[in-house]
Amino acid sequence: PLHTTSIGNDKMNEVTCVQLGKGSIVPSKRSQRYDRQLRLWGDHGQKALSDASICCLGAGALATETLKNLVLPGIGSFTIVDPQLISAEDCGNNFFVTRDKIGQPRAHCATELLAELNDEVHGDWIQEDAEVLLATRPEFFKDFSVVIAAQIPESTVLSLAAVLWDANIPLVVVRAYGMLGYMRVAVQEHCIVETHPSDPTSDMRLTRPFPALAAFCESFAFDTLSTEAYQHIPFAVVLYQQLQKWKLHHNGLTPSNFKEKRNFKDEILSSIRSDVAGETGLIPENFDEAAKAVNTALSTATIPTSVRNLIARPEVSGLNCESSKFWILVKALGEFVSLAGELPLRGSIPDMTADSNKYIELQTIYVHKAAEDLATMSTFVADIVASLGHPSDFIDDQDIKRFCKNAEFIQVLNTRPIAEEYAPDNSKAAELEQTLEDPSSDVVWYIMLRAAERFKMLHGHYPGHFDEQVDEDIPRLKECVGTLLEEFKVSTVVGEDNIQEICRYGAAELHSIAAFVGGAAAQEVVKLATNQYIPFNNTFVFNGMSGSSTTIEM
Repeated sequence: PLHTTSIGNDKMNEVTCVQLGKGSIVPSKRSQRYDRQLRLWGDHGQKALSDASICCLGAGALATETLKNLVLPGIGSFTIVDPQLISAEDCGNNFFVTRDKIGQPRAHCATELLAELNDEVHGDWIQEDAEVLLATRPEFFKDFSVVIAAQIPESTVLSLAAVLWDANIPLVVVRAYGMLGYMRVAVQEHCIVETHPSDPTSDMRLTRPFPALAAFCESFAFDTLSTEAYQHIPFAVVLYQQLQKWKLHHNGLTPSNFKEKRNFKDEILSSIRSDVAGETGLIPENFDEAAKAVNTALSTATIPTSVRNLIARPEVSGLNCESSKFWILVKALGEFVSLAGELPLRGSIPDMTADSNKYIELQTIYVHKAAEDLATMSTFVADIVASLGHPSDFIDDQDIKRFCKNAEFIQVLNTRPIAEEYAPDNSKAAELEQTLEDPSSDVVWYIMLRAAERFKMLHGHYPGHFDEQVDEDIPRLKECVGTLLEEFKVSTVVGEDNIQEICRYGAAELHSIAAFVGGAAAQEVVKLATNQYIPFNNTFVFNGMSGSSTTIEM
């Protein structure tokens, strides 16, 4: 049976701001609660998070630490699937069980205490073994946005991964093993519009100016401006006019290499009026900004290879009524590119030293051009949506606008199936061996965790789980490591210290490691649930002994 825990039910109809009295607008309770994260993923990202439903297999320390970091930011609902009763051992490493509940379902206690963290989150629990649930009701898992498998045996993970892969539901496998942490993301297709690049270049189109931009830049007569007005010319105008002079002497070409760009910077600085520079050679701030922006603002407005590859994918050429909104938008983007030869304009410009009125005028020019491109894209989208038999409002106007703004950075993550990773013939032996040649690489712990799972399958317990068997478990684990490396066709030898360390851990689930890995895993779940930011591809290993980590595609 499915058991429910929910505190409060006011989340669905609350808006970001509420109006009190004439002209008085104050943030709502919800926007105040989630203020910092709303700055990261916006209202639409928060809505996606609150609409998400998470299933977590396991209710140990790692599972509850992961869920804690999802409940606090406002995940919509979660369901814990766990067969265990609370033991004294649980009370030693899990803050979401209590001693007075020893002997009661671990999932029940964890759900109750997790729900107390956020009254907007709905929690359910099932006292059931995941393996049994997979065998009797595999369709149960297809109702969730993301599934987390925490401390789940390898055989169960493989069965679960097969079910979720066909349904294109993301699976996040997490493990805390002594001082080691492990995560694996498996999803057939994950489309990301808002990737949030850390340092995006400005899309100013100065090398291919549209008419309104060219007219604005050419309206400035540098020689006749007052000193104050000269010092407040937007740097985009300085770059544009200097670029026209450069083209006259370089066959209409723009600066393309380091030497040419350095010379172009020198020409900008040498063009400063003598009455402004004075005897000291003072460089006005706007000209200094122009020189510093040469490498970014003058970049040619090319279409990234990654975007061209997406436009050329079979999902676009074979578009049908079952296609996702993302591929419809990519199809429309392809038609836009065929027409305009470039991507839709983002419509934003960086801050710059400039007269306020002129800056606003320049900003408005970019906004209007972006609106024109958006209208063109919307027309293409509407035509495609109609041809597929969908209603006209199938794709929201805001979704098209966000897509246009982020068109240069869109990505699709296609991870490798876990079943393929575990098939010896399909293993990435060459990449694995090359990585293992580095003695400091943490990838060796991936091998050791795989070997520990192999050990458990053969002997019924993890190496070192029983104190009195540690010494005899060491050669057994060494044999498992050798067999695994042989299957991988990897000749690298794993050190004796690594084998002894795994046996020393005894598969202990340390809370400090569980807290770190749980926090990291929750970040990946948020990325998957909101379709913002880029999840890692596809395996993450954390070494708590050295405080280091590595990501590798297995």
